[in-house]
Amino acid sequence: MSDPSSPTASKGWLNREVVGIGLASLFSDWGHETATAILPAFLTMLGAPAVALGIIEGVADGLSSFAKLVGGWIADRPERRKPTGIAGYATTAITTFAYSFAQSWPMILVLRGVGWIGRGSRGPSRDSLLADSVEASHTGRAFGFERAMDSLGAVFGPLSALGLMGTFGARGVLQWTLLPGLAAAACFAFMAPAGKRFEGQHAPSVRASFSQLPKTFWHFLAGVFVHGVGDFAPTLLILRATQILAPRFGMGMATTIAIALYTFHNVVNSAASYPAGALGDKLGKRGLLAVGYLIAAAAYAGFIFERPTLPALAVLFALAGVHGGFQESLEKSVAAEVLPRANRGSGFGVLAATNGLGDVVSSVVVGALWSAVSPAAGFAYAAFFTALGAVLVLWLRGNGRNAPDSGPARA
Repeated sequence: MSDPSSPTASKGWLNREVVGIGLASLFSDWGHETATAILPAFLTMLGAPAVALGIIEGVADGLSSFAKLVGGWIADRPERRKPTGIAGYATTAITTFAYSFAQSWPMILVLRGVGWIGRGSRGPSRDSLLADSVEASHTGRAFGFERAMDSLGAVFGPLSALGLMGTFGARGVLQWTLLPGLAAAACFAFMAPAGKRFEGQHAPSVRASFSQLPKTFWHFLAGVFVHGVGDFAPTLLILRATQILAPRFGMGMATTIAIALYTFHNVVNSAASYPAGALGDKLGKRGLLAVGYLIAAAAYAGFIFERPTLPALAVLFALAGVHGGFQESLEKSVAAEVLPRANRGSGFGVLAATNGLGDVVSSVVVGALWSAVSPAAGFAYAAFFTALGAVLVLWLRGNGRNAPDSGPARA
């Protein structure tokens, strides 16, 4: 049944609004992933120490997580969603372009931090507008499409970096990123819907925005967080593949193959995102999300045992990509069904911040186990917690009308 407060819902799920938001995600990821691909080499060119990249990424991710919470509170005010999204996309585009003028790594740190604040703050507004653009029964398809477009940008980014470096150099490539970055802001400005208050809606206070989130949502977040503390950054997969392949192929070729495997991972992620969302609409999102979590556990467990061959590595990277498509599409669509419309923005902000915190914990713990014990210990930890997350997502279902698979969310 179509929500009368969502006038675009009656147009079908693949409407102008959904396409516009998807294109914004594609172009934005294309731009900043191009920059990310050459950032280590650019920092080396600036004479930055190895620790600089870790500091830059850690500070940026921390600021982004905080911005997601603030962005969630802002997104509970529908009239501010579109301006926040436009500003967020434009900020990421301009700061990424400005890397090209940096003469030292602290300048990159400042620019990356500001850009990631824009990236984090726009997320809840974008997700709220996307959820309002379709019927509740089609949220899986809509979020799956948006995630597929985002992941496609993550494929185009590194490929563009490789293709442009020889012609333009690092600074020229960074300046080029302004084109897809501004295209993202333009798509969002001209195609995303304008947020509108439904009858009787009032902007909640900061405390009310978060305290009024339903218990079912917090139960769901518990499973998401437990999964998250095992779901480490995919750059560690690249490192492990390089270590495995180096004795056979040499370090240079092993690095190239590992990057190719990661690109393949992103292709699979993009290809899996929409089917995962569409199947979730038909079969139940929460159960399918648990399947995605278990796929991650299987992929990580595959690295524990005998060193895999190159074909086996391709299978493991593909499984990790399928997991990414399932996770990114279905977590948000489950949340969209659970959350009351008045608090949907805050809920998306909390979900994003929970994933951000999980990413920090998992990458630190897996890295520590890897260094102090063995890589197998890190992957065993990851496999255990991603599998436990699947169990909790199913077990902590909650009861009542706000359960994710019980029908459209009610305001």
